[in-house]
Amino acid sequence: MQKSDIIEYFDSRAHVWDAEMIKKDEIIEAILDNAKVSAGMDILDVACGTGVMFPYYLKRDVRTVIGIDIAPNMAKIAAEKFADEGRIQVICGDVEEADFEHKFDVIVVYNAFPHFPHPDKLIQSLAALLKDGGRLTVAHGASRETIDSHHKGPASKVSVGLMEAEDLKKIFETCLDVETLISNEYMYQLSGIKK
Repeated sequence: MQKSDIIEYFDSRAHVWDAEMIKKDEIIEAILDNAKVSAGMDILDVACGTGVMFPYYLKRDVRTVIGIDIAPNMAKIAAEKFADEGRIQVICGDVEEADFEHKFDVIVVYNAFPHFPHPDKLIQSLAALLKDGGRLTVAHGASRETIDSHHKGPASKVSVGLMEAEDLKKIFETCLDVETLISNEYMYQLSGIKK
């Protein structure tokens, strides 16, 4: 998987991303509850796409949100949608190479983790961007079966597939303390959502 392929794929999808987005507010709220996203925090949204998560952060009255996406068209749409919101900054770039002016209370990778070719490198890069006591969350808004099925289709060239939670935990443990590990089934139970 090449980063140039990832950029090309997501740039080509940016214009329909919001219209085709399937999301459940209950799951997103449970993800942010587990990440303890709350008022006054500085958030980094990795692979932010068109800014799907931004309204959820703002609803929690965070201090700042920096969204970063490697695909220019995705970043452009996100920046345009939230141009009047002073708490949000959108950067087009590679999060593994970006320089940030400050560290973050919470870093969220939502619906994007399988598109990073080297998960261990990503986690190490993100861990270095956390404030003391900060939290890193990797989460998805759909079931493993749905995600894996999608990644066998048009996104197969730009996805390494969804890791098992225990395997991801091992990568996290190389540089972070793992406080919460939530599997597919448990997320549904936690959220009170029927599949």
